[in-house]
Amino acid sequence: MLLPTASPIPGAAVRRTRKSPLSTLLARLAALIALVVLGALCPSAAQAAEEPGTKAAGLHISDGRLVEGNGNDFVMRGVNHAHTWYPNELGSLADIKAQGANTVRVVLADGHRWTANTASDVANVIAQCKANRLICVLEVHDTTGYGEDSAAGTLDQAADYWIGLKSVLAGQENYIVINIGNEPWGNTDPAGWTAPTIAAIQKLRNAGFEHTIMVDAPNWGQDWQQVMRTNAQSVYAADTTGNLIFSIHMYSVFDTAAEITDYLNAFVSAKLPILIGEFGGPADQWGDPDEDTMMATAEQLDIGYLAWSWSGNTDPILDLVLNFDPAQMTSWGQRIFNGANGIAQTAKEATVFGGGSGDTQAPTAPGTPTASAVTATSANLSWTASTDNVGVAGYDVVRVSGGTETKVAASTANSVTVTGLTAGTAYSFAVYARDAAGNRSARSATVSVTTADTPAGSCSVGYRVVGEWQGGFQGEIAIRNTGTSAVSGWKLAFTFANGQTVSNMWGGTAAQSGGAVTVTPASYTNTIPAGGSVTVGFIGSKGATNTAPTAFTLNGAACVNG
Repeated sequence: MLLPTASPIPGAAVRRTRKSPLSTLLARLAALIALVVLGALCPSAAQAAEEPGTKAAGLHISDGRLVEGNGNDFVMRGVNHAHTWYPNELGSLADIKAQGANTVRVVLADGHRWTANTASDVANVIAQCKANRLICVLEVHDTTGYGEDSAAGTLDQAADYWIGLKSVLAGQENYIVINIGNEPWGNTDPAGWTAPTIAAIQKLRNAGFEHTIMVDAPNWGQDWQQVMRTNAQSVYAADTTGNLIFSIHMYSVFDTAAEITDYLNAFVSAKLPILIGEFGGPADQWGDPDEDTMMATAEQLDIGYLAWSWSGNTDPILDLVLNFDPAQMTSWGQRIFNGANGIAQTAKEATVFGGGSGDTQAPTAPGTPTASAVTATSANLSWTASTDNVGVAGYDVVRVSGGTETKVAASTANSVTVTGLTAGTAYSFAVYARDAAGNRSARSATVSVTTADTPAGSCSVGYRVVGEWQGGFQGEIAIRNTGTSAVSGWKLAFTFANGQTVSNMWGGTAAQSGGAVTVTPASYTNTIPAGGSVTVGFIGSKGATNTAPTAFTLNGAACVNG
């Protein structure tokens, strides 16, 4: 069965659940039963959702799609932000917007498990979302894993919380979506999800709420037993306004393209509104989510996605930026914001904020950037500001290589620190300006930057055996950067003395010749920040003796062992 890797604790967002081989089999059996016996959401048998006559005043559902009050499609492209545990980091909304997002999903608490966010606090969150031209999805996190996690609250309690906030939510239908409760059922009897979900929806409608409502799936949000998929039609029909959208959370349960495309296409074909309300990409011992297919399919189907999460995770593997600092963007952040089908490429601002307003004049080209504070893995760039007839909304910094460009950073000011660079490497950077209507300037002239070499010997390595069995063992290697600048694109080398071999690794890729092993990073462990560390784990084979390696080098320089 699936188990969460950690329980939510104040001040730390949670890694999501992963699957075992047994859960994979159960998931596929459940899917088969749902399709064969129930005909659930199969495109060939699906019936379009009825189109109720009542419309929300603002964001609402039309023909199975989320649209704005003026009828324009709105496709969410954004991230999750752990506000309830980090109430002093609300300034992150401006940073999230600067990366191009059009939506932010904000973590709140109803008081069952964590201290409730007050009406004045929620009103401030909404105001800050609007000031930063972001559509705001508000969610109660206390419901996470109900039925399996004894600390979780109920959807009924969450509905009461929303009703208590009605005075600050009413009138905001153009700007907010109410996500009743996060992952409101665990893996214990997930069929129990359906009735409380319907009841919570109807409780809010009976209280007069006209907002679009979002509901999360059971199985810790991943619906691997197909409960939401099977019952989506009846849940949708229970909302008399028809302004309901389903949210699937995609982590390592969704590790193949077929699983992702099958699930999302089933809802779209049935004209049942859906988005990916959370997802991750970095792999670990539980599996490797296929984020590339998630993002590509969302773009193909014009459905929303909201990546987990901006910053503050207990395990920073899923932090898009470290320490709430956009200058410390991780490889996961680069993938989400600047990668293929990422936010920078695909996000369109809501028209309620003026997007598509008829402004067709582009800003002037920025001045040629200048570089300063160049380290082995980062460089500060600054340039003369652009001008615009309405106003410059921000700047996009691109790496230029021959005839290709890759966006590497974004900023609302005329300077930025580009991170994640490789030591001893030559780069060429340029800058574009953009306005709120999406008009883009001509490109600036380029600046050439060569990063510094990585300091030698600034590392320590901790090696341990997690567990052993006859013929095999599990190992873990923690690599710490003891230097003063980040290390990117590293290579770790060591030698086994007793004929051990690495058969599977997460957090890195192993190559072995005899006893000599080299490890190169995964995308999410590529950068080791100054004073920080990354961890790789592996499964290996062994004989009767399993002596630990005693010497390690990082990029050819010897590391301290321990």
